[in-house]
Amino acid sequence: MTIESHDNARAVARQHLLTGAFAASIDRIEAHRIDLRPGQRAFRHTHPGGVMGYVVDGEIAFEIDGQPATTLQRGSVFYEPPGATINRFDNASDIVGGHVRRVLSASR
Repeated sequence: MTIESHDNARAVARQHLLTGAFAASIDRIEAHRIDLRPGQRAFRHTHPGGVMGYVVDGEIAFEIDGQPATTLQRGSVFYEPPGATINRFDNASDIVGGHVRRVLSASR
């Protein structure tokens, strides 16, 4: 964790969580809030520019094509490389909703 400040009482603490590459020709960056109902499943999909995100609440079943499936829990960060096929981005709970924030890069 890096702490940056000349005044420790007002120090800003920063902890690096994730690094990921985006497409070279990014037109814009968008931030999204995603709310998944209990048991809600996402369709298989891709993002041409790449995605980084953070699980605020709930558990997300996450699988990138060719990689093992994993469960993202509250506080987890994730990265979807440009053009990767996302097989699963599903609410892992049939009882509790899930809330995710993501940053999406959009290529031309």
